[in-house]
Amino acid sequence: MIQFHDVTLRYPTGYEALKKVSFSLPRGSFHFLTGHSGAGKSTVLRLIYRAALPTEGSVLVDGRSVAQLSRKQLPALRRGIGVIFQDFKLLYDRSVYDNVALAMEVAGHDPVRVPGQVRRALQNVGLLERMHQNPISLSGGEQQRLAIARATVNRPPLVIADEPTGNLDKEMGRHIIALFDTLHQQGTTLLVATHDLDLAAETGHPRIDMRDGGLIASSSLSSDGESLGEGA
Repeated sequence: MIQFHDVTLRYPTGYEALKKVSFSLPRGSFHFLTGHSGAGKSTVLRLIYRAALPTEGSVLVDGRSVAQLSRKQLPALRRGIGVIFQDFKLLYDRSVYDNVALAMEVAGHDPVRVPGQVRRALQNVGLLERMHQNPISLSGGEQQRLAIARATVNRPPLVIADEPTGNLDKEMGRHIIALFDTLHQQGTTLLVATHDLDLAAETGHPRIDMRDGGLIASSSLSSDGESLGEGA
């Protein structure tokens, strides 16, 4: 589903955010991407939905080279990826319902389907009763759940999340991971960036560990079961 082949991202200043990173995540898997702040986790996620381009190497999503997609092909890539941002990126001039509905409208879904699917997404994260409220009135955990509903309402095959539990207490963090587990059981591929090693360890899901822009260890598996991504 996701393949990184010797990916380096170097800024004009010469700073290398990623250094020869290689790993492969099979379809339907759930992996954590771990490491300290600045390790390169967010950069990996940005490369997947092409908010950035590699200086060297290649990034493939579902067998397609992300860098080689044309502008016309880029929206199709992003429609297939649910992105959960660290700072939520919610629209505070719209209701909870409208934040989720907008994701469907942008993706061009039949307007007749929108109300039912939005309600189901909000029910899945326990926010159906709050759908007419403004997101500003929600707690941090509720805003995170709203971001998850928005990212998953279109039922994308791939969901990536950047520090989704970073500003939450342990109990709420576990609740968020439980929501991800439910998505995983439904066949969604997940890659979740976190610096919380204890929370990641509790789940038993494999990890890709990063430090200073490179991989230091990986328990990710290729489609044929061979371990990839050792050392970088």
